[in-house]
Amino acid sequence: MLNKIACLSLLLALLTAFTTPIPPKKIRLYLIGDSTIAQKVQQVFPETGWGMPLATFFDTAAVTVHNRAQNGRSTRTYLTDNRWQPIVDALQPQDYVFIQFGHNDEAENYTDRYTSPADYRKNLIKFVTETRSRKAYPVLITPVTRRKFNQQGQQQETHVAYSATTIEVARAYQVPLIDLDKMSRELLQQFGEENSKLLFLQLAPGDHPNYPYGKQDNTHFSELGARKMAQLVVSQVVAQKLPLLADHLAKPTAKNAVAPVPAGKDEQPTTP
Repeated sequence: MLNKIACLSLLLALLTAFTTPIPPKKIRLYLIGDSTIAQKVQQVFPETGWGMPLATFFDTAAVTVHNRAQNGRSTRTYLTDNRWQPIVDALQPQDYVFIQFGHNDEAENYTDRYTSPADYRKNLIKFVTETRSRKAYPVLITPVTRRKFNQQGQQQETHVAYSATTIEVARAYQVPLIDLDKMSRELLQQFGEENSKLLFLQLAPGDHPNYPYGKQDNTHFSELGARKMAQLVVSQVVAQKLPLLADHLAKPTAKNAVAPVPAGKDEQPTTP
């Protein structure tokens, strides 16, 4: 009798194992690049890399963002610091790698990171081919613009050679391209010379305890600027219908999916 019960229990366990649905594999999105993307520590807040808000645009049940960008890295130093190989080793089919460098590659006054356009090209090709060797998807991104207006109030192109090289590699190797350089320049132009300061780490003395003497930075983003840059990236994920990613954008809660009723002048905000 005990043997029959044990056999029935085993059979039930086996049937349960075969009928329990297997949760779908999460898409892993790796970000590699420099400080304009990277995670920031509390001590530099409100400086924000655009990779930080990017995860909020995707359904976290389906997409996991791994922000592996590092401050001060060029394509050359990202490789020599052995930051790339662990990502290659971890890549699985249908993962994504978003690749944006250029800021530090072009810094000729920093010999520890400078990379010639020719070597920059070779390094981008390495990222692309090794990503594809793991059956994952590379996406090339031109370097996001610095804030630089001329006397006529026109935002200037600040990464000419490196953006052109990124575009050329994308065409030659048929890699999806997000021209963030161009889109971010257009965004700054829309904001204008003065209001575009809101997108960057621009602080007056006393604005934040992390910067008691203020900060005038036209390269790194504020929280607003980082979100705006992430929005530009996501807009291209959707426009180019990047497989899997475009189908898994964040969904609003039921409350937020309802059009708001105009508030009366005496109405108080509700709690979350």
